[in-house]
Amino acid sequence: MEMNRLKRQMRWVGTIGCIVLATACRQSSQNQSVVGNYETMKVSASDAELTTAYSATIRGRQDIDIYPQVSGTIQELCVTEGEKVSQGQPLFIIDQVPYKAALNTAEANVKSARAALATAQLTYDSNKELFAQKVVSDYTLSTARNSFLTAEADLAQAEAQEVNARNNLSYTVVKSPADGVVGTLPYRVGALVSSSMTQPLTTVSDNSSMYVYFSMTENQLLSLVRQYGTLDSALVRMPDLQLRLNDQSVYEEKGRIETISGVIDRQTGTVSVRAVFPNKTRLLHSGASGSILMPSIYKDCIVIPQEATVKQQDKVLVYKVVDGKAASTLIQVADVNDGRTYIVTGGLSVGDEIVAKGAGLIREGMQIK
Repeated sequence: MEMNRLKRQMRWVGTIGCIVLATACRQSSQNQSVVGNYETMKVSASDAELTTAYSATIRGRQDIDIYPQVSGTIQELCVTEGEKVSQGQPLFIIDQVPYKAALNTAEANVKSARAALATAQLTYDSNKELFAQKVVSDYTLSTARNSFLTAEADLAQAEAQEVNARNNLSYTVVKSPADGVVGTLPYRVGALVSSSMTQPLTTVSDNSSMYVYFSMTENQLLSLVRQYGTLDSALVRMPDLQLRLNDQSVYEEKGRIETISGVIDRQTGTVSVRAVFPNKTRLLHSGASGSILMPSIYKDCIVIPQEATVKQQDKVLVYKVVDGKAASTLIQVADVNDGRTYIVTGGLSVGDEIVAKGAGLIREGMQIK
């Protein structure tokens, strides 16, 4: 009996010992989980320049679609695709034979109308003298006068038809309306063209300088205006832009923002921006794509690495180190993003200590070593 009682007591002691040991291990593990070694940094103020990239499309200063103003078959192509042309230079010649004939007819009609007018003038002048001598009646004089006015109107109509015929003949030579580069030529010699066609004969692109279009969000626009005071001041004082081409190379010439649309698109919440870049080497082509690299310069501001932050939906927070423990703090940042740093506009002060790396692994109240 006594032996059995001693065995039972030993089993209870062993069980209690295991429970105590497990509890101690669990408490030790919990203590280790709330203590971490993290790199921290002291918040300071400095000048910073952040570059933001915007997807962009490239267009010529002028992309002019060329349409014929008269109908006929193309008799001659005066240019080739990609050729540089000057304003007024012939591009196409449309069959001129029917338009020359129409002009000859119009000129003949003008001569006939002038002769008829001269005859009517003589008749009217003669009847005026005869009427003064009371040889002819007032009816005869009025009839002569009406014939003269009709002859004048016929001459004016004939002259208008001559001008129209002359213009139509000039339209058979399709000329470039501006300096630029010729696009594709879908119509060749012998093709029938007309003023009602939907596809242009070609496109002349003025690419001496290029327009680069991109969009900016409403928040980015507001940040830009706040940074420079007014939109007009921003257009004057903003630094030059760079253009990253589709092959990831950076274009050698710099450009400037020329206009910012005054209307925000309701569907996209963005505003259209147009920059202009010189194109002396003709490296840029209308229709190409790229990215605008816009620098934003901030004076005496707080800059922190993005890896020191945690983003929760539209909010950004950091962990301050207060009395050796992590304390989450919401901050406000400028709406520019270079993928590496943030410009802090609120929530932090110079001298604050924050966790510089691995903020996503920290929990509220964790001890920071």
